[in-house]
Amino acid sequence: MKANDRKVLIGIDTGVNTGFAVAVDSGNGGELRKVESLSITQAMSGVTELINLHGKENLKLFIEDARLRTWFTGGREKAQGVGSVKRDAQIWEDWCKEQELNYLMVHPKANATKTKAISFKKITGWAGRTNEHARDAAMLVFGRFARF
Repeated sequence: MKANDRKVLIGIDTGVNTGFAVAVDSGNGGELRKVESLSITQAMSGVTELINLHGKENLKLFIEDARLRTWFTGGREKAQGVGSVKRDAQIWEDWCKEQELNYLMVHPKANATKTKAISFKKITGWAGRTNEHARDAAMLVFGRFARF
C-alpha cells in the first residue's frame, strides 16, 4: 500500500494546547503515528502536510466539539477558558469547510477523555510521552478504522 493511498484519521482536541493525533491504516487496522500537543496553527500545518502526502480524499478529521459541552465546574477563569475552547472548535469547523475536508465534530461525551497515561499505554500500545490533550486527541481516532 503506497503512503499516499493510505487512509489517515486525525484527532483534534481543541484548546490553547491543541491535542493532535494521527492514525494511519496499516492494512490490518489503524496504527497511531503521532500523539502530541501543538498550537492551533502548528496543528493546521500538520493537517496540511498530511493532505500533501496522502490527499484530501484519504483524510478524515475527528474534532472534539466543546460547543456541545453543557457541564462545567470552576469559577470565572474556567468559564473564560471554556469560551476559548468553544471558539477554537468553531475555528476548526470553519477551516475544515474552507479547505473542503472530510471532518466530524464529536460531542465530548462521545470520546474517552481524561485517560491517564498508564491506561492510555495499555489501551493503545503507544509508548511515547503524552499529555492529557494529546491523549484526548488520540482517543478520538483510536479504533475508528472499522467505521471509516
